[in-house]
Amino acid sequence: MKGGPKAPVDMTPLDCSKLPAAGPKRVQAFFKAFLRVPKGEGARKPFILRPWQLEIVRGLYPHPNTGPRPRQGLVSLPRGNGKSALAAGLALYALFADGEEGAQVLCVASDLRQAGIVFNAARRMVELNPELQRRCLIYGGDNPRIYVPATDSTLTALPSDERALQGWDLSLVVVDELHVVAEGTWNAMTLASGKRRRSLALAISTPSDNPESVMHKLVQHGRKGTDSAFFLKEFAAWTEDHESDCRHCWAEANPALGDFLMEDGLAAVHATTREGAFRRFRLGQWLAHQDAWLPMGLFEERTDAARTVPDRTRITMGFDGSASGDSTALIGCTVDEPHHLFVLGIWANPGDPRWRVPRSDVDKTVHAAFERYDVVELACDPWGWRSEIGSWSDNYPGLVTEWPTNTLHRMGPATDEVYQAIVKGELTHDGNGDMVSHFGNAVAKVTPHGDVITKAERWSPRKIDAAVAAIVAHSRSMHYARRKGKRRVVAW
Repeated sequence: MKGGPKAPVDMTPLDCSKLPAAGPKRVQAFFKAFLRVPKGEGARKPFILRPWQLEIVRGLYPHPNTGPRPRQGLVSLPRGNGKSALAAGLALYALFADGEEGAQVLCVASDLRQAGIVFNAARRMVELNPELQRRCLIYGGDNPRIYVPATDSTLTALPSDERALQGWDLSLVVVDELHVVAEGTWNAMTLASGKRRRSLALAISTPSDNPESVMHKLVQHGRKGTDSAFFLKEFAAWTEDHESDCRHCWAEANPALGDFLMEDGLAAVHATTREGAFRRFRLGQWLAHQDAWLPMGLFEERTDAARTVPDRTRITMGFDGSASGDSTALIGCTVDEPHHLFVLGIWANPGDPRWRVPRSDVDKTVHAAFERYDVVELACDPWGWRSEIGSWSDNYPGLVTEWPTNTLHRMGPATDEVYQAIVKGELTHDGNGDMVSHFGNAVAKVTPHGDVITKAERWSPRKIDAAVAAIVAHSRSMHYARRKGKRRVVAW
């Protein structure tokens, strides 16, 4: 979106007289005539709907002679198949060409950043066509929207907040990644989209790993095939007993494979993604259980017990503390490659309900590590340890930071970074049995910011604190490793 003065808005509606009157052929003709592929393979070329995309369009926009449109739709589609571009195109069709005066179109997701993916694809399509661009106003910032004055129609991006979705008179709402959207939010959107003669609540998502999620419930409802007002289309590898690297399954689940989804790219993802996540996100399969974060035995294979960490080695430290009867871990990671994790201290409850973390021992271990190694940063989860962290910060100014492990936008990427380093063999460790056990206990929890690790159950006695501290230490070591070679500027 260019800055500066904007050209006068054309107040005439978009000329759709050459499009078919109604039905899927009208949608198909609109895509071809007015929309351009926003990015990637075929960028700037006309958006030609593929046969599998037309199948979706036929279900959502049937010809009037074959029956009424559905009120709700759900498309379950693996990542990489252009679901955001398709959703953006349908949003623009509802905004410009569906014959709705005062159309209200929403792009909704778990947060505004995720909702912006579909919105920005729509914005780019508008910018690539002068006919569309001169008929609307595009706004960014905290309230991103596209406004068409000729019909008083708006396309808006919103996070999935029930309160923000009240009071709308929706003609179309597109929900991106329904598997992380709350059921109450979906209900609020469907209630808001039923006020017009023609309205649609459409979700395009990868499968959920939660049988209690609203997406799972909607899939079960759609599979019954008894509700003509509900459209369901699933793309998946249905033979779950095949290995995850089965090329037939890849083709069955990914309709864009060999078109704008490259097989070598999918192979690269397969090599560095845990199997459960690959099956969900790339094969469209529903998993009935929450699987382990790492493949069994993989972390043990990365043991390098012969490697020592000499005194004065540059390291980072990750600290995950418990306030009472849980475990506490202090893990080091070398800054120089190959990165190596090693245990500085793990304090775990031996099974005594009266046991408390020996804070003085933890404090001595921290000071000993600063004395022995060249510690460039100690990153601490602050919960329950603020007084100690404050003392460490006073003793080692500028070297102690707070790193809340419940901050998903930091923990998600850090977890993914460790996972890929382990899978690729780029990270070793000292083979400490407690740390190996903690890594083995960790299960993956899917968030909008990527997988994070958690216990299998909240009150499970199987600890993961050393794995959490290791992820923090590794994340900070990667930060300093990337800075290596940059010039240091000293001001006098």
